[in-house]
Amino acid sequence: MELLERIGKALAIGLFAFAFPSIALANDDAHVLVLGRISDDPQAHYEQLKPLLDYVVPRMRDVGITEGRILMARDARQMASYLRRGRVDWVTETAATAVQLQRHAHARPLLITERDGVSHYHTVFFARRDSSIGSLPDLRGRSIAFQNAASTSAYFVPATELLQRGLPMEILLSPMDRPAAGSVGYLFARSELNISTWVDKRLVDAGVMSSLDWDNPQRMPPAYRRDMKVIHRTGEYPRGVEMVRGDLDARVSKRLQQVLIEATSDPDAREPLLRFFKTTRFLPLDAKVRQALQTLGEGVERVGNEIE
Repeated sequence: MELLERIGKALAIGLFAFAFPSIALANDDAHVLVLGRISDDPQAHYEQLKPLLDYVVPRMRDVGITEGRILMARDARQMASYLRRGRVDWVTETAATAVQLQRHAHARPLLITERDGVSHYHTVFFARRDSSIGSLPDLRGRSIAFQNAASTSAYFVPATELLQRGLPMEILLSPMDRPAAGSVGYLFARSELNISTWVDKRLVDAGVMSSLDWDNPQRMPPAYRRDMKVIHRTGEYPRGVEMVRGDLDARVSKRLQQVLIEATSDPDAREPLLRFFKTTRFLPLDAKVRQALQTLGEGVERVGNEIE
């Protein structure tokens, strides 16, 4: 049985590489630029990543790059391993995952990513308008819905905000479960629409989502929103971050940064950028962004130590 499982895994890897010949299994060639992404849908993400990679590579020949490949990881831990082993050069990720890769794999933030014209956003805490909850301390003994354990805006940021205010947290078995009197009980609703529905139907007392989702009628339907009230808004953080491995040749990382910044004004980059998660431009990191990432990194570490 063990032998059959090994053969099955080998076949799966082989078929995946065959289907996507530009996907890297390793990067032992300094002439190859490997773009990485954590993915639960490799085929869809490949189609989003490949056009921009194809745009970037020809513009990096002056630093020795002649080929581009893509490598997917199933989670942040696997991507961190790829970075430490030099198998991935460039990663595009959310802010929370970016700081995890920075801490666990010594990856470096290169640029922030503006998508749909938005480079920063924040988290919104909300409850039903007819509830007695008016601020975060009122969540003691109450329940709150997060999205999933990888979400920046609907898990790491709000969980950090609660911990910073001295509110201990405990995971609940179901919406019918209740937390201890001094704690905030939390559940994962899996989607923003589920979060808003659970609050509307009183399955949980409060919910969180990004400011973008709060303003999106598909995530927060108007019929729900008119009965909701905002009880807290967090500070802003980058919507997306482009990372490079810590030991990447400085000439390569500098050229990559330049190519991505200049892509904004290049008509040939319009379609690749649109395919790249609706990116509108890449922006350099300033002191405010670096501070936001540092604060977020400290929060992610605290969530890992105190909750997970």
